[in-house]
Amino acid sequence: MPFDRPFPPPPPAPLRTLFLSDLHLGAIGSRPDLLLDWLRARRAERYVLVGDILDLWHPLLPHWTEADQAVIDHLNARAAQGADLVYVRGNHDPAPEAAPLHARLSARPVDAHVHAAGDGRRFLVVHGDQADSRLVRTHLATRLGSLLHHLLLRLDRRLRRLRRQGSGEARSVIEAAITSLNALAYSGRAHERAMVALARQAGLDGVICGHFHIAGLHDDHGLTYANCGDWVDSFTLLEESHDGRLTLRGGRSVLAGAATQAPVLVQA
Repeated sequence: MPFDRPFPPPPPAPLRTLFLSDLHLGAIGSRPDLLLDWLRARRAERYVLVGDILDLWHPLLPHWTEADQAVIDHLNARAAQGADLVYVRGNHDPAPEAAPLHARLSARPVDAHVHAAGDGRRFLVVHGDQADSRLVRTHLATRLGSLLHHLLLRLDRRLRRLRRQGSGEARSVIEAAITSLNALAYSGRAHERAMVALARQAGLDGVICGHFHIAGLHDDHGLTYANCGDWVDSFTLLEESHDGRLTLRGGRSVLAGAATQAPVLVQA
């Protein structure tokens, strides 16, 4: 399904819930500037952070920007204003006590959360790394993967500068290769079935996750599977209206300045 089709803007905020995952704040590929535009335009009563919000494992290659800090400050400000803030920790998120003071959120990280939707449905909210093999889930493997991704994107930035190429909507060769390899790794959709199985075992109506950097919203496996996507490649998030309706919004079209129009990808 293409992620760049224009749709009319939805009804005004506030929304009931915004689900965000894989912001990877502090990583070179993250786009907190785009996300901040969305957060300012799409205020919600509840923010559920579905893991990998922070990515601060590169002390020799720091990449914390004003936009990264602005996202943290915005979410903490919304919590201070009375919005609920739920933080489900992902495999890239540091331990609470290890996060720098300036990057800490006004919410205690949890491993899982049960979200009660406005229509009575109940969803398991987990990051999604539970579907990975034990080897991939090790701390060392996660750090090595994060470092490799960081170095590839640094190389990509240098090549863009040499070619005087801007960071527009089209993916670079390196970005396209990373995206293609990721899609190939999850092409069998076993990760979706594993996530839905966790929700089924818990007697819930579906699962909301992140981790795989592949946005999705469907009932193909008997229960609702929702993946928020990411803010490194797909630039998507999941919204819940007051009647419990879930909507996946965004896509790379936000790079062309369509963030405030909030194009619809899928609804369920």
